[in-house]
Amino acid sequence: MQKTVRIGSRESLLAVRQAEIIRDQILRLCPEMEVEIVTMKTTGDKILDKSLAKIGGKGLFVKELDRALMDGRIDIAVHSLKDVPMEENPDFPILACGRREDPRDVLLLKPGLHKLPEDGVVGTSSSRRMIQMKRLFPGCSFRGIRGNVQTRLRKLETEGYDGTLLAAAGLKRLNMVHVIGKYFSVDEIIPAAGQGILAVQGRKDARWEWLDQINDRDARAAAEAERQFIRVVGGDCTSPCAAHARIHGSELKLTGLYYRENSEDYATDTIISEISKARQAGEELAQKMMSRAED
Repeated sequence: MQKTVRIGSRESLLAVRQAEIIRDQILRLCPEMEVEIVTMKTTGDKILDKSLAKIGGKGLFVKELDRALMDGRIDIAVHSLKDVPMEENPDFPILACGRREDPRDVLLLKPGLHKLPEDGVVGTSSSRRMIQMKRLFPGCSFRGIRGNVQTRLRKLETEGYDGTLLAAAGLKRLNMVHVIGKYFSVDEIIPAAGQGILAVQGRKDARWEWLDQINDRDARAAAEAERQFIRVVGGDCTSPCAAHARIHGSELKLTGLYYRENSEDYATDTIISEISKARQAGEELAQKMMSRAED
């Protein structure tokens, strides 16, 4: 049994914190293991003056880590699942999904503001967030913004934004909930598929005794349902489409957002299924919503 595990991570504070969460879980389960975190800067981290859609999508956050897995420089990579392309590399599958953190989106406000002005300027490069925010705040305008949490906070002070949108999960993992101005329920803004879930990616022949214990049943089922919905509707990591699964016991309730390009509008719908049929639920909901859009 391999006694050393090298975890690949992006260099950002959040990415390293996420790798540390998995590292700490491994060490609790196997205290004799040696676990090392290997950081690297990805193309998505280097290019911050263009939207992800224009430079190749969120897959740019994982390509360097895929290459490190291929070269044997790391044994596993830890990602936010929402950043992992929907079409997985069969040589480097998702081996485990960590327990889901808060899946909600949140609003960060410019210092001095207590709420978003009716005609406020919101910074987001996510079309998914933007189209849903437009219904909640129809008077607001939207401008692109990129960068990690610290960069976003600095831009709020200096670049004319009244607010910006981020995932609650990242802020909670960084112990930065104090900067959150408003939480949106998963019904107000449907999260990105996989939001709040950590993905452990590795080589397909990987065998570690701790993998099954890190893999969270509910998070894995939610991930399968959400990601299958996005695959079937033809979305990707930068698509306006969204999906979120809530699990209670053996029941899975999946809500999907399907963006209709011809009308530049979107619709939402829900399906209830057994947790054992998570992937099938994603497929069925997607087919149902696509058929309705064609009528």
